[in-house]
Amino acid sequence: MQRTAAVIGSGFGGLALACRLQSAGIATTLIEAREKPGGRAYVWHDEGFTFDAGPTVITDPTCLEELFALSGRKLADYVDLMPVTPFYRLMWEDGSVFDYSNDETALFAQIAAKSPGDVEGYRKFLGFSENVFREGYQKLGHEAFLDFKSMLKAAPQLARYQAYRSVYSMVSSYIKDPQLREAFSFHTLLVGGNPFKTSSVYTLIHALEKKWGVWFPKGGTHALVRGLVKLFEDLGGRTIIGTKVEAIEALAGHVTGVRLAGGEELRFDAVASNGDVVHTYRDLLGHHPRGAKMAKSLLRKSYSPSLFVTYFGLKRQHPAIPHHSILFGPRYRELLDDIYSHGMLADDFSLYLHHPTASDPDLAPAGCSSFYVLSPVPHLGKLPVDWNAVAPKYAEKILAYLEKRLIPGLREDLVTMRTFTPQDFATELNAHKGSAFSLEPVLWQSAYLRTHNRDDVLSNLYFVGAGTHPGAGIPGVVGSAKATAKLMLADMGAAYPLVGNGGPALAA
Repeated sequence: MQRTAAVIGSGFGGLALACRLQSAGIATTLIEAREKPGGRAYVWHDEGFTFDAGPTVITDPTCLEELFALSGRKLADYVDLMPVTPFYRLMWEDGSVFDYSNDETALFAQIAAKSPGDVEGYRKFLGFSENVFREGYQKLGHEAFLDFKSMLKAAPQLARYQAYRSVYSMVSSYIKDPQLREAFSFHTLLVGGNPFKTSSVYTLIHALEKKWGVWFPKGGTHALVRGLVKLFEDLGGRTIIGTKVEAIEALAGHVTGVRLAGGEELRFDAVASNGDVVHTYRDLLGHHPRGAKMAKSLLRKSYSPSLFVTYFGLKRQHPAIPHHSILFGPRYRELLDDIYSHGMLADDFSLYLHHPTASDPDLAPAGCSSFYVLSPVPHLGKLPVDWNAVAPKYAEKILAYLEKRLIPGLREDLVTMRTFTPQDFATELNAHKGSAFSLEPVLWQSAYLRTHNRDDVLSNLYFVGAGTHPGAGIPGVVGSAKATAKLMLADMGAAYPLVGNGGPALAA
């Protein structure tokens, strides 16, 4: 009898897991509460503009290509990935500009012009990053850490690369210029980590980008979502979109299936959640002792900040603005302290500006441009404000800043605008405290100390996505899908007996 599995949530982690399971012959059902797939990688259409809601930076196309290759298909037949150059334009308030790209000659020339003494330091930092990349990403990025022994086994490598030090500390040991230190440490913010607290293991992001570049799908990030959904359905997978899972049903040491909104119950041999880990344990499994216990434990952990995102379309093109820009504010460490520790909505901010029409003009009407601007802000646990009241003023402040610094005439050219706040992360995505990246990526919440890819008690309950190892970001959640799929396929080979209707045996 064919084995069956449910994947709750269609973010990149859930999609990758569903494709892996279906490719291996597991009859898989993907269930998504919202009316479109993608999770955080949602999409909006307004006044002819297309706005990707979530991730916009693709740094490891090989992890995506592998999902298609499992069934003899090619990513390029489903999605057109376009290289982005420069990777990012970094800008400071004193007028300094740094184009971070894979052009070695240009990169070293910029470093030399800015701080000649840091050229050799950068070479050494890049070598360090490449070593950590091989150990932390290529070797461990898709392995599940289910017991403490597995983490101890990795400890020598972690110690060798001084994982106990922060990213900023490690960058600073090689590079002296303050702005270059920011340029080579900000990447952790893209996965929810404070560079002053996040383990130096995350310096691997720099080497990852250098190895494979930065990419963007023609049609926007959601075109990649649609490509993965099509792959899954081409393989015979079943999708249920616009239907909420009300509960994961469980007896003794196994889950038996899910209960949908409206009361329909579906039975599966295994269930995997791509949803928020607190939401899964507290809300979907709260009726079971395991759910209540794990929810209590997870509530004591620290969570990454949230984001305030403003999407806007302009009736003018801006060819001088690259696809990805980072606008550093006057403060770096102090601003991050306000966000991560003090729970303050500071008067200043640092921003990420996404300009997709720089790569794909079809994402806006002719002669127009689409943008979103992202500001890291404290999560609701640290800043429990009424975002419905705060959002209009904060968005206006950000747009005024962009108009003054980078986009003259912005508000006069404004065609459409919307915002997504920490409260929206909580209500739309069931994100605990409105966190944008789940558990904070610090050393004491990594690997074995993160939510396990397979539950320790409910033996056919699994997790995939930002809350599990290795963490947030598209390569991270796709890596978690590989780790979780390995467990599920091994377990469904002979881990527990099946009852006649395909559900797991309920004996403890």
